[in-house]
Amino acid sequence: MSAPFLAVDRLSISFPGEGGGVRVVDRVSLNISAGETLALVGESGCGKSMTALAIMRLVPKPGRIEDGSRIEFEGRDLLTLPVPEMRGVRGAKIGMIFQEPMTSLNPVTTVGDQVMEAIELHAGLSREATRARVMELFALVGIPDPKSRFAAYPHQLSGGLKQRVMIAMAMAMRPKLLIADEPTTALDATIRAQILELLRDLSAKTGTAVLLITHDFGVVNEVADRVAVMYAGQIVEEGTRLELLSRPRHPYTQGLLRSIPKPEARGHRLEEIKGAVPRPGHWPSGCRFHTRCPFAFEPCPTKEPVRTSVSATQAASCHLVARELAQGARP
Repeated sequence: MSAPFLAVDRLSISFPGEGGGVRVVDRVSLNISAGETLALVGESGCGKSMTALAIMRLVPKPGRIEDGSRIEFEGRDLLTLPVPEMRGVRGAKIGMIFQEPMTSLNPVTTVGDQVMEAIELHAGLSREATRARVMELFALVGIPDPKSRFAAYPHQLSGGLKQRVMIAMAMAMRPKLLIADEPTTALDATIRAQILELLRDLSAKTGTAVLLITHDFGVVNEVADRVAVMYAGQIVEEGTRLELLSRPRHPYTQGLLRSIPKPEARGHRLEEIKGAVPRPGHWPSGCRFHTRCPFAFEPCPTKEPVRTSVSATQAASCHLVARELAQGARP
């Protein structure tokens, strides 16, 4: 694997709350190499989307990225870039697909003009050249009849087509990194499969790396190279897709995988992880998952686990994993 061109190191994000700042993302570290797809997985409210927004330096106020955090992209710390330089990174070097295309697209402007605007902000092309680039992008993302779709308004397009427009906009300047935040939310199964295939093809054709934000391991299985699992604002396990799906080590990852509906289990009650993700500012002491974990033991309620390497590419922050490895259990 090549050296990472995006490295997030000890990222912490806080919002004002009771007794001071409340961390919603806590010392998150992850990296992505060129052409790689990393899936960031976890339940709603665990901090996935906030991590993505921090990479783009779009954390909503009054939230703030805490001192000691570092987001290095192509050798530069994005958190120290002057605002004009950061604007040049957004869209041109890092593209983002947001969750809801209907709320992300301007309802009173044609989709063609909106993609043209994204190009004009960075490229300085003529109007004719920009329009030709939009047609090229629409064809690239599989939008049928690009000329007529260019003049369409968002409400005239299906959910799948709107999502393709968002992908075209994100890819307008051929970014080196694409952040896709739940790109298949609210899409039916057929369109979902098409969008995932499109993301795979775009990454393969352009060499663009992808940070995929999702809660769906079905999506992970289809597109990810590596996976980072997030719980209560922290990364609790990471590894290759094969490692995480075939031999997950953290009890939270195991619970997520057990909760996936299986055809052979039809008619049986779906397994679930008891309880709910705790609210920021009310994180449990010790391991944050211990209140929901069926394997919790001392010191889980009192001592925070440290990252334990299971293999060269898999690691988990879990007292149970550390004990099993110390006792010589098979990785």
